[in-house]
Amino acid sequence: MLNISIVLYHPDWTQVSNLCEELLRASCTRKIYLVDNSEEKVQKVPISSGKVAYIWNEGKNVGYGKAHNIAIRQSVRWNTPLHLVINADVWIQASDLDLLHDFMTSHPEVGSLMPKVTYPNGELQYLCKLLPTPWDVFARRFLPMKWTQKRNERYELRQTGYDRPMNVPYLSGCFMLLRTEAALKARLFDERYFMYPEDIDLTRTIHRDYLTLYYPAVTIIHDHAKASYHNWKMTWVHSVNMCRYFNKWGWLWDKERRLFNRLTLSQFDMSNK
Repeated sequence: MLNISIVLYHPDWTQVSNLCEELLRASCTRKIYLVDNSEEKVQKVPISSGKVAYIWNEGKNVGYGKAHNIAIRQSVRWNTPLHLVINADVWIQASDLDLLHDFMTSHPEVGSLMPKVTYPNGELQYLCKLLPTPWDVFARRFLPMKWTQKRNERYELRQTGYDRPMNVPYLSGCFMLLRTEAALKARLFDERYFMYPEDIDLTRTIHRDYLTLYYPAVTIIHDHAKASYHNWKMTWVHSVNMCRYFNKWGWLWDKERRLFNRLTLSQFDMSNK
């Protein structure tokens, strides 16, 4: 069985309802937690199921990771073996969720899993990454793509083809199927981050003791808006939180980053590319 958490902020309730209805069709779904960071509490959740719990954070936007931690702690409390962190703008078929559940159940060495992710038009999203350096973050946001294309393709592991399972240290937070004991061992999401690098932080911590796996046997759709690329306020939020990340792990000197990235590249004979 697994629990699911979706963090909301002024959500499109039609989108949320459609996703929840599909998730509830999966035989593995135990409970869905809707954790709402919006200022106003919704008067009536438009999903009539005892398996859906609505949690309003009293009008406080506590951040992405902290909100998910509220639900993950319920999985810890009730000894639910798996916990899915999923964005409201993601779509997965119920049968595929059951498939992923069965895979995780039979592979206890996997601590976190992300399937293949595409845009609604079918275009692949390159969400398997190396651990970033400060230069990677700066260059991707502020320099012309033609100047950084080769390094960015290496950072996103594009030469792998994304057609096979891969054990990588950074998987996107849009869909994180977590082994609850692995998330607990990693101390859940670091709540010092308001938004953005919490998925890097948690994946790399789990990666120390488990496989953090890209699993392309299942494909999901992510209608990703990339808000921080189009909104200067969100760019500032991203920048501030990435500074917190590098303050924690190291700016120029991060021994674990160098090790994990080298081992990742060596899987695909990309060490010198």
